[in-house]
Amino acid sequence: MLQHLPCRDRVPIDAPLKLHPLPDSTQWSGAIAYLDRDGVLNIGSENYINSPSEVTLLPNAAKSVARLRRFGLRIAVVTNQSPIGRGLWNSENLALIHDQIQKLLLIEDKDAILDLILHSPYTPSQNAWARKPNPGMLEAARQLINHAESTKEWSELSMRFAGEWGERPSESDSVMVGDRISDMTAANAFGVRSLLCPAELGLSAVINDIVPTDIQ
Repeated sequence: MLQHLPCRDRVPIDAPLKLHPLPDSTQWSGAIAYLDRDGVLNIGSENYINSPSEVTLLPNAAKSVARLRRFGLRIAVVTNQSPIGRGLWNSENLALIHDQIQKLLLIEDKDAILDLILHSPYTPSQNAWARKPNPGMLEAARQLINHAESTKEWSELSMRFAGEWGERPSESDSVMVGDRISDMTAANAFGVRSLLCPAELGLSAVINDIVPTDIQ
């Protein structure tokens, strides 16, 4: 069994996930947009984002998230958050930061819903499978979203990682967006297309490489 599992805010990793309908009755395409957080959705900092008051969205981040969902993609944020493992602050503080990010996104666009947020609380020295550049968070996101979209009971979910997980769904229409090489390495390990964005612009810089320009 994999040690150092990915984490969700306030609930166990395998807790039931309720997905909001996609905009305009759009059907899920089966594709997921795996998004890093800092430098993709919000302005990052070398000293971390330490409180909700420090959250500032990047330009057009909300519009870009909404465009992805209107195109039929689910949104999974996958973010390394070693301040928890370093003892700088706790997981509830991180959850409050994520609450603020979601709140600000929805203020700008009502369709900018983050379907799932996963984080890795581990330090680099732990070499956790759930910490990018390893692909554990992407693996977890795919299994959770697939199960939420299915008619199966949550008690039937049996999450698998690394070599324990065979018969994987196709990621041919999915994408990973990040501002660091570790994001790209995780995407490559997972087998999903990757797009490196400039940290000062974030997701909006690459959105036209994912979604046709006639979908706004």
